[in-house]
Amino acid sequence: MDRTVYRYNLVTRLAHWVWVIAFLVLVSSGLQIFNAAPYLDASDKSSPAHRVLSIDSPAQGVGTTTVFGHTFTTTGWLGWTDDGMGSQSGRAFPGWITIPSYQDLADGRRWHFFFAWVASVCWLAWLVSSAIKGNLAEMLLRPSDIPKLWPMQAYYLKLRKEPPPHGTYNPLQKAAYTSIGLVITPLVVLTGLALSPGIDAIAGPLTWLFGGRQFARLWHFAGMLLLIGFFAVHTFQVATQGLVNQMRSMVTGWYRLGERDGVGP
Repeated sequence: MDRTVYRYNLVTRLAHWVWVIAFLVLVSSGLQIFNAAPYLDASDKSSPAHRVLSIDSPAQGVGTTTVFGHTFTTTGWLGWTDDGMGSQSGRAFPGWITIPSYQDLADGRRWHFFFAWVASVCWLAWLVSSAIKGNLAEMLLRPSDIPKLWPMQAYYLKLRKEPPPHGTYNPLQKAAYTSIGLVITPLVVLTGLALSPGIDAIAGPLTWLFGGRQFARLWHFAGMLLLIGFFAVHTFQVATQGLVNQMRSMVTGWYRLGERDGVGP
């Protein structure tokens, strides 16, 4: 019996792939912006006494990274790195990972702001499309899913032969969709708006809500790290749990259910 279901509609698939591209550009251009002020402070304004992270070049040819007061030598990786123009210099993140590769704050902001709106539209399209289709509720984590989180993770890690019974989406997928789609992504969007000088001028209370520009910058960077973590875990799950089936479903919309898929709440 063929248990193939139409899981992802066209809007969802387009939003997914455009969001992936936008996210990669946002990370790269965001690191370009970070290079202009390579530190994060847990304060309402710049304060070395409340510094959480800093990436510096204290001497010619030396790069260091300081996290919560602990300093590590990171020459060649962070602090003293590729300058994007065929040489090396005091620069937080290397040119090969930033857009543009050479240090240019203005261009970095242009890339970042444009793709921030692209990513936001994709997120809203996914949210509205899922709600209209009626499967948004199926994607949200329920209290009954919590006991199944570890058994599902054990299955992914090959520590368990069978996954726990679940519905259209397994408990880890629900946890990811709930946390990323409804918590972390809105946080990144709102803190990004709080950091925008234009938005700050007309919506100052938003910046104040996050504790000031430096705190908003800290939350924005932390949200980016969480999104990168989700991206890495999501890629791992796709690669280890039926790569062809998973990729086909996000290209054509059609997903072939496994033996234990769709047999639980």
